[in-house]
Amino acid sequence: MATPFRQVRANYDDETITVYQAYNHAIASAAVAEQKLNASPKFLTTRMTWIKPSWAWMLYRAGYSYKDRGQERILALKMKREAFINLLECAVLTTHDKGGTMAKMEGESSSAPSDGTPDNTSMLAHHTAVDGGKSSDVKVQWDPERTIRLHKLEYRSIQIGIPRAIISDWVEHMIVKIEDVTDKARKLKQILDDRPDVTDEELIQLGLIPTEKPFELPERLQISLRMVRDHTK
Repeated sequence: MATPFRQVRANYDDETITVYQAYNHAIASAAVAEQKLNASPKFLTTRMTWIKPSWAWMLYRAGYSYKDRGQERILALKMKREAFINLLECAVLTTHDKGGTMAKMEGESSSAPSDGTPDNTSMLAHHTAVDGGKSSDVKVQWDPERTIRLHKLEYRSIQIGIPRAIISDWVEHMIVKIEDVTDKARKLKQILDDRPDVTDEELIQLGLIPTEKPFELPERLQISLRMVRDHTK
C-alpha cells in the first residue's frame, strides 16, 4: 500500500511519542543530565522551536549533526502521547509564500472541543486566548520526507512549531524523557559512507533506524491538517 501524501509516522507506544530537535553542547549536556530541557540557562524560550517525529528528517535537517554549529547535538524527546495530540489540537497550518517566508494558512485552525482532554489542552487554549491566537499558535508544516540517506521522497513529513508562549509548558509538563542520539546519527553516517550498499534492514538490526509507524489521529485533526479531505463540504 502506498504511503499517504500527508501522514504522521513516529516511534511511539501507548503512553509516549518520540520527537527530535538539535541543540548546542551546553543545552544538550545539561538537558540529558538533569532530564529537563531548560536545565541550561542558555536554553531560551523567546523563539519558536520546531520538533519532528521523523528520524530521517532530523538527520536531513541536522546533516547527521554536522551541518550547523550550535545544533551539533541531536536529542530524542519522549513526549506524553496525549500532549502531542493536544499540540495538534491547537495547531494552524503554515505554508511558504512567494518570498520564501512562512505564513499561516487562512482558516486552518485545528482547535476543536475534545471529550475528556487532559489539562495540557486547557493550558494551550489559555495561552491562545491571552494574545488572540497569534504568537501562541502551534504551527504545523508538511515537508518532503527523507530517507536515511537524505534522499527526498514524494510524500510529506510533519514538523510542529512550538511557540514561545507555551514552550515552558511543553518543557515542564509534556516531555518525560530526554536521550542524546548524536552518536547514533554519526555512526549511521559513518556506516553509510563506508558501506554504500548497506540495507535498511541491517541498520535497523544495529539499532540505528528506529521503528516508525503511522500515528493515527482523530478524523477532525486529519481534516484540519489536510491529511484527508472533508467530505461534508
